[in-house]
Amino acid sequence: MSNSPNDLTVENKEAITSLLFQLADDDFMYAYRGSEWLGLAPHIEADIASSSISQDSMGHAAMYYTLLENLGAGNANDLAHFRKASDRRNSILTERVNGEGYYMETPHYDWAYAVVRSYLYTQAKKVKVDSLCGSTYQPLAEAAVKVRIELFYHKLHWETWFKQLMSSTDVAKTKMDAALKLVMNDFGDVFSYGNQKQAIETSKLIDNEEQMKANWTANLQPVFSALQMEVPKIPEHPVKNGRKGEHTKDLDEALITLSEVYMLDPVATW
Repeated sequence: MSNSPNDLTVENKEAITSLLFQLADDDFMYAYRGSEWLGLAPHIEADIASSSISQDSMGHAAMYYTLLENLGAGNANDLAHFRKASDRRNSILTERVNGEGYYMETPHYDWAYAVVRSYLYTQAKKVKVDSLCGSTYQPLAEAAVKVRIELFYHKLHWETWFKQLMSSTDVAKTKMDAALKLVMNDFGDVFSYGNQKQAIETSKLIDNEEQMKANWTANLQPVFSALQMEVPKIPEHPVKNGRKGEHTKDLDEALITLSEVYMLDPVATW
C-alpha cells in the first residue's frame, strides 16, 4: 500500500479513515472521562497518575486526528470538537459516565468502575497498538510506535490498581465485581471495526477482530489466573455499536462540555 495520501485508492483511504476515527474518538472520550477524576481520585498519587494518563491519551487522540487531517478529512480540532454524536466512532465503553452526579456539582463517582474500565480498555488498546506497529499504512505504524512507549506505563498503573482492589477487602471485591459486569456489558463493540470491517482487515491495517479478541484474552490470562478468576467473555452482540454511530445520551452531554470553550472562538490557535 502506498503511504502517500495522494496515492491511496478510494477503498484504502476509506478504510484508513474509518479506523483512524475509531482510534481517535476512543482516546478522546477515554481521556475526557479520565480527566473528570481530577481532584477526586482516592489519593494524590492516583490523582496525578490518572491525570497524566488522561493527558497522554488526549495526545494520542490528537495524533490520530492529525493523521485524518493529512488525509483530507478536515481540520484536526474541528474533527475533535465539531462532529455530532452520530458521527462519532468511539466504543460505548469510553463514553459512559463515571457515576452519578456532575464533576462541578455533586459527583458520586465509582473508583472501582474507573479502575476496571481503564484496565480492560488499556489492555485492548495495547493489543491494537502492538498490531498497528506493523500496519501497512506507515504514518499510522509510526504513530503507534510512539503511543506504545507511553502505554506501557498506563497498563502497569491500572494493572496494579486492579490486582490490589481485587485482592483487598470483601467490600472492595464486591464493588470490583459489580464494575466488571458493567464494563463487560459495554465491551461488545471495543474490537469491532464497524461497517468497514472487511476493508480494514483486507488492507492489513491491523489484525482482524477475532485475533484482537484472542490477544486481549491471552494478555489478561496471567493476571486473572493469579486472582483465581476467569477472563470475562466479550459479548457477541453489542447492545449498541459505537463504530456504527450508535451511542448513548452520555455522549451527547459529554460533547457539549468538551466543545464549550472551542465553540467560543473556533479560529483561535490552540
